[in-house]
Amino acid sequence: MDSFMTDPVEQNIIRIRQEIAEAALRRGRNPDSIRLMAVTKTVDDDRIREALAAGIRLIGENYVQEAQRKIPLLGEGLEWHMIGHLQTNKSKYAVHLFHMVQSVDRIELALELDKRCAAAGLVMPVLIEVNTGDEASKSGVAPEGTLDLVEAVAACGNLRIRGLMTMPPWFPDPEEARPFFRTLRELRNRILDRAIPGVDMTELSMGMSDDFTVAVEEGATIVRIGRAIFGQRPPKISSGENR
Repeated sequence: MDSFMTDPVEQNIIRIRQEIAEAALRRGRNPDSIRLMAVTKTVDDDRIREALAAGIRLIGENYVQEAQRKIPLLGEGLEWHMIGHLQTNKSKYAVHLFHMVQSVDRIELALELDKRCAAAGLVMPVLIEVNTGDEASKSGVAPEGTLDLVEAVAACGNLRIRGLMTMPPWFPDPEEARPFFRTLRELRNRILDRAIPGVDMTELSMGMSDDFTVAVEEGATIVRIGRAIFGQRPPKISSGENR
């Protein structure tokens, strides 16, 4: 059994930060340029508080309902990102809960978020979610459709594109995920070459518990870690969510 299944949350976070730093240095990157996100889907409140005590400030949630309960409970000073599939009809809640939506994968969602932000006088940073593995079970725009979606979302006056997000297929060997992370980085570079007004490609959100070091080597700026921080989750609620 992996040691992080039983180790205290703080010890897990220290280990993960060290592995992030080592992966960054292998590629000549500044470790401080990579942010560690704790994914708190189905995690109990006490375990989350342990992570906060260990310095975690960036939180990823998959469900609007969980965020509605947790955000008031866990206090100020945290940055909350929506990382799960967001139903269009939940946009009216999401714009008031999250600092960023990482899972914009269709223009219908972007238009609804834009409308809700405009009504509330808000500007929402977003990432475009790309299905780099072309998996039917996962959300995300196809790589070949990413540029068109970026251009469409860029026209939304109350949204600000800040980069791309992906969740590649799972492999027993994390090295097998490398081409999918590379695909996202190369997509980012092509979008930058287009110099689309208002589009900022600062963030590459990629890498989870099993493959985050490979993602860092390929340019990740945010890694989304759940199990390696908190241990094994309860039985699965639904498919296509961040590991």
